[in-house]
Amino acid sequence: MTATAPRAAALPAPGGPPTGRRPGLGARLLAVAAGVLLIAGAMGLQTLKLGETEVGDAIVYTGAKGENVDARRFTLRLDSITAAKALQGSSETLATDNVFLVVGASAKSSLKPYHLATPVLVTADGKRFEATDRVDRSVTLSNTFVQPDIWVSGRFYFEVPASALPGASVRFGLPQGAGWVEPYQPEVEIDLGLDDEGARKLVASAQDVYPTVKK
Repeated sequence: MTATAPRAAALPAPGGPPTGRRPGLGARLLAVAAGVLLIAGAMGLQTLKLGETEVGDAIVYTGAKGENVDARRFTLRLDSITAAKALQGSSETLATDNVFLVVGASAKSSLKPYHLATPVLVTADGKRFEATDRVDRSVTLSNTFVQPDIWVSGRFYFEVPASALPGASVRFGLPQGAGWVEPYQPEVEIDLGLDDEGARKLVASAQDVYPTVKK
């Protein structure tokens, strides 16, 4: 009689379930859902780490005085810059210990009407001055609809120290929506073309009174 060695019991495959049973469909779906939630959570945390500057970064198109700068949604041209010691409105004269910079600009849109936002003057060392709120918005270019393919012109008024003018530029854009920041909004930045000597000449030739309401 021939003796036969007993057969070894089957072992589970490495990494497989110890009982030899595969997980059911419900368990697999639950694992996939958990993975998706983990990925979404990680992306959400990454978004929360973005500051307002990163989320609201603009696409800036640059140019010089007299150039038509195409920012895709609108085109803008800086026509003129003038200095003044005082501004004459419809009912009062505004004086300053600094200088008023009068910026004349023209604009048109590409597809639909827009209002331009209040522009910002950016100095050579990065300081930012918004157009003065001492002049009523109704007499500035922001009050005029920028229409498709139709050039409209107007002015903006800044009140700045004379030392801010050398190397300065003016940045134009569109208004942000209420309560939210639109990412990658187009802006146009125009170099005023003023070095130290040019800024001194501009200030020295400043008009005594510049009328904000044209007759």
